[in-house]
Amino acid sequence: MRCLGCSVLSIIYEPCGMAKEYSPLACNLYIGCSHCCRYCYAPHTLQRTESNYFGIPAPRNNVLHYLEKELQKQQYSKQIMLSFIGDVYCENTDNSATTRAALELLNRYNAPVAVLSKGGRKLLRDLDIFKSFGNRIMVGCTLTFIDSVKSKTWEPGASLPEDRLETLFALHSAGIRTFASFEPVVDPAESLKLIERTIKDNSVDHYKVGKLNNYKGLDRGMDWPWFLRESLKLLRPAGKQIYIKKCLRVLAPEVELLPDEIDPERWTARA
Repeated sequence: MRCLGCSVLSIIYEPCGMAKEYSPLACNLYIGCSHCCRYCYAPHTLQRTESNYFGIPAPRNNVLHYLEKELQKQQYSKQIMLSFIGDVYCENTDNSATTRAALELLNRYNAPVAVLSKGGRKLLRDLDIFKSFGNRIMVGCTLTFIDSVKSKTWEPGASLPEDRLETLFALHSAGIRTFASFEPVVDPAESLKLIERTIKDNSVDHYKVGKLNNYKGLDRGMDWPWFLRESLKLLRPAGKQIYIKKCLRVLAPEVELLPDEIDPERWTARA
């Protein structure tokens, strides 16, 4: 297994740096994305231009064949994330058929899985497979804006906020363990409104909270200690599972955190 910083991308690999805070292992089925998010790190990571990365991606060559070979070699007990490069439920050339087939393989070999997407209700096409995993799966959405105009400006190809919120509610209501990724936090006030909404809906079990990182200097003028304190004021009384990303913690060292809130593997899916 090799991380994204290496020249070869394995099918199942150990991510590096901040990505590893999301999952100990990952799998990228497609290279590219139709969401065209302004803050996306993937083109830089892959040393591609935006025009060379954003578009309608196709599945990686023989990805299902190589995925099964890796699953046959060893039993995976740590969570495998779909995906860090692109979105397995963005618009793609096979209508996410590869995503469904990969989930079927991962389930067949009893691997624990997390799915993170901005695809909204597209995820619900695979609700039957999510259910078949039992406790070995977490399904989440990246939540950035509650205002649809802001969302469309920053994430023009992704599903709108209400679509993502309704999808989380449907997943949770179906008994799927859900999570929400609050990274990037482009507008802290918007993120706090989203936290309040998901608590009210009781649609999210686990919250991953970070910040906006290195995008045109916008993060430098934000009061991150205030944002962290306000997030915790909402999440702790609601009894939610919380992970605070290191990038946010280092800018708010005065905010005391619990051991469970700084352990990146505490709330991951397990075999």
